[in-house]
Amino acid sequence: METTGFFGNWGGSYIPEILNQTFNQLKNEYTKAKSDPDFWQEYIDLMSTYSCRPTPLTYAENLTNHFGGAKIFIKREDLNHTGAHKANNVMGQGLLVKRMGKKRVIAETGAGQHGMATATMAAKFGFECTIYMGEVDVERQRPNVFWMEKMGATVIPVQDGSRILKDAINEAFRDWVSNIDTTHYVLGTACGPAPFPEMVSWFQSIIGIEAASQILIQHGKPPARVFACVGGGSNAMGIFQGFMNDSTVELVGVEAGGKGIRSGRHASRLCGNDASPGVAQGYKTMFLQNDDGQMLETHSVAAGLDYVGVSPILSDLWDKKRVRFESATDKEVMEALDLTMKMEGIIPALESTHGFVQAFKEASQLSPDDAIIINQSGRGDKDIFTIAHAFNDPSWKEFIIALGSEYKKQSRKCSLEREQDTR
Repeated sequence: METTGFFGNWGGSYIPEILNQTFNQLKNEYTKAKSDPDFWQEYIDLMSTYSCRPTPLTYAENLTNHFGGAKIFIKREDLNHTGAHKANNVMGQGLLVKRMGKKRVIAETGAGQHGMATATMAAKFGFECTIYMGEVDVERQRPNVFWMEKMGATVIPVQDGSRILKDAINEAFRDWVSNIDTTHYVLGTACGPAPFPEMVSWFQSIIGIEAASQILIQHGKPPARVFACVGGGSNAMGIFQGFMNDSTVELVGVEAGGKGIRSGRHASRLCGNDASPGVAQGYKTMFLQNDDGQMLETHSVAAGLDYVGVSPILSDLWDKKRVRFESATDKEVMEALDLTMKMEGIIPALESTHGFVQAFKEASQLSPDDAIIINQSGRGDKDIFTIAHAFNDPSWKEFIIALGSEYKKQSRKCSLEREQDTR
């Protein structure tokens, strides 16, 4: 990792002067923590007792037989506490917040998994917590919003712009500028101003460290390829770091192809033609933007991949051709999800399933002596509304209608009971 905040031509820290002192404090605490083996051990102990580390590496025997070719292994970050890799970064930042003596945390979230993880961390450490979430994402990820609020977090729907992840990030930065003395921004992905890209990647490296050891035990040698979905890039950076120094392992990032790269309705930055270099949200990377530097609208069936930018570290690895980038369409994602559920009894998040799509395309090209790893960054139960709608499931529609009627009936009953109690 770089120490300047730049990764080749990408990264940096383009922030207002009012945030300089806060960022310097964060950089200093992060630098001290990174050089302190006791801190990393405290982090490992926390994740092994509060979460589910190490997460398993599952041999997908049925999918392997179905496709032929390479053995397919799945790194099960869905079994991490809160159902995704997000807990790795959030718990690590929580330990830093304790060191800095701050009492309030804020975060952005798209799919809701980062918001869930932040709300969980805040509850455990006793922090006040506010989560910013695009109004569109609040609607399609309602179960996660419910649990965030029940854990004591305040969830604020963002109505600006496209009302998705990039707008939630903008609003979180506005909050931070106004509350810098008491508040830490728990940025959820490997983007933003330095030191966030490097720091988030460091906490997520636990995925790759585990996977590199596990594949040697289960397969006897490193994998031929490693696949991960790419939104901002934290889960990809997490698993890629376990294999970055082994040139025999090909690293493949899979972006959101949405309705297709040519449709303009996608979120593919590094494998499409709609992105260009730019500076926004405190850092330089490849953004989906027009010739005037205005951010384009994005689309993905997966809320967590619906972002205009990408980690500056991944932009650098793309420049260096160390990571190959592909895309998966919404249609391909639903087909891969259906197959994975029916053949392995595993329900990957819609974000993670993008990695499955590309792995399925390439598995048969490799030898049975080879292995590939797919990073399952999260579980799909959070996506039940989106998945049921995409599959056009008639029984689900009937259930929702009946549920709505029952909810109204119970609400009327509770209102009457409250009225009687106040008499």
